[in-house]
Amino acid sequence: MPENLSFPKINAERVWQRHMDLAKIGATDGGGVHRLALSDLDIEAHVLIDQWARQRGFTVELDVIGNMFIGRPGTAPEATPVASGSHTDTQPFGGRFDGALGVLAAFEALETFEDNGIESPRPIEVTVWNNEEGARFMPGLSGSGVYTGALALDDMLACTDSDGITMRACVERLHQALPDAGRRELGRPYAGFVEAHIEQATLLEEAGHTIGVVTDIQGNRRFEVEVVGDAAHSGTTPRARRKDAFIAATNIATELRQHFEVNDPDDIARFTIGIFDVQPGAKSIVPGRVEFFIDFRHPSADALRKLGDDISVIAKAQQGRCEAQVREVSSAAPEPFSDVIIEKVAAAAARHGLASQRMISCAGHDARFLSRLCPSGMVFIPCKDGISHNEKESAEPHDVAAAAQVVSDVLLELAHQQ
Repeated sequence: MPENLSFPKINAERVWQRHMDLAKIGATDGGGVHRLALSDLDIEAHVLIDQWARQRGFTVELDVIGNMFIGRPGTAPEATPVASGSHTDTQPFGGRFDGALGVLAAFEALETFEDNGIESPRPIEVTVWNNEEGARFMPGLSGSGVYTGALALDDMLACTDSDGITMRACVERLHQALPDAGRRELGRPYAGFVEAHIEQATLLEEAGHTIGVVTDIQGNRRFEVEVVGDAAHSGTTPRARRKDAFIAATNIATELRQHFEVNDPDDIARFTIGIFDVQPGAKSIVPGRVEFFIDFRHPSADALRKLGDDISVIAKAQQGRCEAQVREVSSAAPEPFSDVIIEKVAAAAARHGLASQRMISCAGHDARFLSRLCPSGMVFIPCKDGISHNEKESAEPHDVAAAAQVVSDVLLELAHQQ
């Protein structure tokens, strides 16, 4: 890497305006964005980014799972590229910065290099990973997961949304919307990857720091719980004869909450029941079936194993007259990021006088899977009150600019590495 490598200043106004323009696609009355993966709106977002890329002379490619790649060539085109990016899909009625920040910070880096006529030996790419959120198609992170070989292509393409529409059909529509895009093979290697993201918590905001240097990403286990009883007439069936699936399910949920609190005195575990479906859902029927979904996360592999394994034991113990079945639907081990990327992020923050701190990521991100392919890492910036997956999600323009600046520096360094 050249000793006299200079780092150009990004265009803060431009990267903020890109955010505002992208946020118009799927904008909600509450100031957020509702843009589910591969919906008409998400495809429209891809088309807009494609237009921006072609205006700057960048290449655009798509792969078979719907990931998008925007490239600027290097002076050694045969060299393995480096990349940065995130996603454009949102949670239902989500925010303007989750995912978009990572894509647009990386795009600003490419524009900055182009503006300043900066050449690099390695090509540099912006990646737009498909279906990161998993709100429409489960599981999430499916674009980066398939690209890196962590998830099976055919399984993901066969996923359906709540209307029975397959991801395969939606990916085909994305390709039709971008007929001039080149074709990218899955698993093409990278020499390094960095992803910018809002923190989605309050550590940076509370400390008054601008940059989070992410060292690890915590693991997760996810479970579907089905409790089966008997539907019955609510007016005629006495308590002694009832097999009330709602009572059993709430007993299970209450015991799980208490168990996690007792065994997590430092409040490190993240235990969430985000879906609770009572069937048949009628006013005068004792519920015969309840299904709920558990999202459990922890940075410790041992705690993830032990507490996660306790879920099925507790469900059986609290099922009462009903029958409870627990099915683990996905899991991911805690993932440490590359020391090389960590140090480059920290150095970039220091270079520009940006206060920083090292921290783990409690949320899942595409960088988790990219770390299987190449040295990877993440850059966090504050978001107001730690609010995310919410229309109130907010970030400051100077923090957005800081993320773009750090990403730009790191990409330039990576692109000059031997």
